[in-house]
Amino acid sequence: MPLDPALTDPLSRFQVAIPSWGFSPMGTRFATFTLGDEARDVYGRIDRAAAVQHALGMTPGLALHFPWDRTDDLGALGRYIRDRGLRVDAVNPNTFQDPAYRLGSVAHHDPTVRAQAREHLLWCVEACRQLDAPFLSLWFADGTNYPGQADFRRRHEALVQTLQPVHAALPAGCTMLVEYKPFEPAFYHTDIADWGTAMRICQRLGPQAKVIVDTGHHLQGHNVEFTVALLQQAGLLGGFHLNNRKYADDDLMTGSIDPYGLFLIFRELVKGERLYGRPLESVSYCLDQSANVEEKVPAMILSVLNTQEAFCKALLVDERALELAEREGDVIRSQEILRDAFLTDVRPLLAEFRRSRGWPEDPLAYSRQEARGARTA
Repeated sequence: MPLDPALTDPLSRFQVAIPSWGFSPMGTRFATFTLGDEARDVYGRIDRAAAVQHALGMTPGLALHFPWDRTDDLGALGRYIRDRGLRVDAVNPNTFQDPAYRLGSVAHHDPTVRAQAREHLLWCVEACRQLDAPFLSLWFADGTNYPGQADFRRRHEALVQTLQPVHAALPAGCTMLVEYKPFEPAFYHTDIADWGTAMRICQRLGPQAKVIVDTGHHLQGHNVEFTVALLQQAGLLGGFHLNNRKYADDDLMTGSIDPYGLFLIFRELVKGERLYGRPLESVSYCLDQSANVEEKVPAMILSVLNTQEAFCKALLVDERALELAEREGDVIRSQEILRDAFLTDVRPLLAEFRRSRGWPEDPLAYSRQEARGARTA
């Protein structure tokens, strides 16, 4: 398949960020299995992210999680990241592990606990400033387990009021990403349970707040591409946490369970860029997966490859023919058009694209060879 500028231009602009926490020992409530390639500190996590970038060439962004990645010298941390050919994509605050957050953080009934959470968020804003991160990515475990445990309205107001000074402190060019999740760890209600609640919070906070869509954070059967289309139409789509799920927030490798669903999401993104003129690269694309039984670096590489393939297939959709089929009410023809794009084997095209950019044609094989060389050195 020859290289077409209509494909190579968006492919050249498309980048996926790698989460530092994806290289740490991960597990379930039952066990954590170690395979030998886990990182024990932030510098090891950075080194593994650099290994992914060396194999792929399209993953220079690194998402950090504080306090997991916290060091005494943010300047030195930033230099270490840059020296390895990376940049910081997003800063992710942690407001769910401290014992004070048992009943919530930014929506807690106690103003002292909310103040603690706010101070940590403001510290993370400063980290964004020092590390030149374009995104502050927020997910809160806040919610309740039982009816009557707390007042919905008061918690919502407390959450917004806690985030207002954080939004006001954001550097120019830095976007606050507000994430939602229908349940877990709270099971009766979650304070930011769906995209509508997240969108309403962003509207109340201001122009630097947008919604981030975690592809695993939806109830069974939810139409994620519909949500993406409407958020994009409203100008409130800020980014993605990419993973896959079978039942709930499984954090499986992106594209491993439902590659067609991933393709449909990217089809809406590609169409939205044409409709609204908002560049695809203005949105953050970050993996968010928990490798429990698979090796860390290959799992990241395979997720990115699946993501890039879905994106490339979305670029192949004949939108003019599809629009005509839609206007004529031709259901079968519309399915054929999408099916033709999805079933196209884009792997040879992407291998040629990578070769033309000076990147390894087979990132997984390259990574395995590098790993073997490191073990025998």
